[in-house]
Amino acid sequence: MGLRNYLIEGVSGTGKTSVCRELQRRGCHAVNGDRELAYQGDPETGEPLDGLGHEHHIWRVDDVRALIANHDEPVTFFCGGSRNFHKFIDLFDGVFVLDVDLDTLNRRLDGRPEDEWGGRPAERELILRLHRTKQDIPRTGTVIDATAPLASVVDEILRQVMPSPPE
Repeated sequence: MGLRNYLIEGVSGTGKTSVCRELQRRGCHAVNGDRELAYQGDPETGEPLDGLGHEHHIWRVDDVRALIANHDEPVTFFCGGSRNFHKFIDLFDGVFVLDVDLDTLNRRLDGRPEDEWGGRPAERELILRLHRTKQDIPRTGTVIDATAPLASVVDEILRQVMPSPPE
């Protein structure tokens, strides 16, 4: 996909999907990993599993590798979260971790319908715990303050990876 490839991660509710859409709107090549690469499986073996939850939300490693090996685009952004990122994180030229304060996270989760991840009380409780512990997100990477307006968040990411970002 890209000559340079970047992962955009973060706890649920930090804006990964919104950032992906905004990057695409601006003409950047961005892959929504949660929609295009994800499935329920064992984070170590990749074996598909049925009816599990957050800890089994993983990306197809072979697909990530194939996308990165294709150099049709100057830059590709992979947006989303996966519990097996440790299997492919070393393939990226950089990692951005979106972060928000607790009040912002709660406001965003308040707006989620029950059928969307984080809309149910147990899911929300897990998200809040993961936000507090920073568990399940890359420990290395550039932290981006995603409480800023979406345009500013994307501007900051582009500023760090492109000499002159597309408008």
